[in-house]
Amino acid sequence: MKMKDLKNQTTHEWQTQLTATRDRLRELRFKTASGQQKDVRELREAKTLIARLLTLLNSQK
Repeated sequence: MKMKDLKNQTTHEWQTQLTATRDRLRELRFKTASGQQKDVRELREAKTLIARLLTLLNSQK
């Protein structure tokens, strides 16, 4: 998700999306470790989204 799309959302939506993305990242890590997941791009995208969300949340403080 692009940064300008995220800026249009509320803080509550950011927190909800952050929690969901962290859960997804955890699942992807387990799948990658067990050999079920071949596409590591999803890991990178999840990490980038988490970083963007944390940046927005910290700028609100």
